[in-house]
Amino acid sequence: MTDWRHLFVSDPGVCHGQLCAKGTRVFVTNILDSLAEGATREEILKSYPSLRPEHIDAAIAYAAELAREESMLPVSRL
Repeated sequence: MTDWRHLFVSDPGVCHGQLCAKGTRVFVTNILDSLAEGATREEILKSYPSLRPEHIDAAIAYAAELAREESMLPVSRL
């Protein structure tokens, strides 16, 4: 799995401290939202020219790690 920690940065002086792809002003949430909406990697890279393909892989790895966290809200079971 991609180590997202060296590809993302949270700097209070950039984008109000939101987690961004390093070297860009693209929020990680924008990458994940695009993927969730069904955008292809190529579409995302075209929409955000400062992104690199590894930023997309890192966003997926970041989301997977968050999903494994114990602090996630429980999903209701039927």
